[in-house]
Amino acid sequence: MTHRPVQAANLPAPVGPYSPGMGFERLVFVSGQGAVDPATGKIVSADPGEQTEQCLKNVQTILQAAGSDLKYVLRCGVFLMDMKEFSAMNAVYSRMFGDHRPARTTIQAAGLPGEGLRVEIDCIAYMP
Repeated sequence: MTHRPVQAANLPAPVGPYSPGMGFERLVFVSGQGAVDPATGKIVSADPGEQTEQCLKNVQTILQAAGSDLKYVLRCGVFLMDMKEFSAMNAVYSRMFGDHRPARTTIQAAGLPGEGLRVEIDCIAYMP
């Protein structure tokens, strides 16, 4: 049994010494993804809903590179700078996951790695 890093060309560069994702057997562990647009290298917007959408697009890119997708997510961790932005995040999260409802934890963080970052999302998924 070995683990393997998951990389994708169309992702923002990690802000530290870690892989965007790691595969192990049929599981995929996705590192926390911020709302950075891979095309510009900048945070998409100050809006928490738009940030949530970009976070999940980045998560989805990693999952697809590993042979998975959002519909195979088992658990998500959501980190918000302000819990007052929960409803904006939750509306986009719900739309992007559709009828699929992974287990989830949502917390308010004291800080996130990036000026203006309001949302970060990580997950564990499986490969079908």
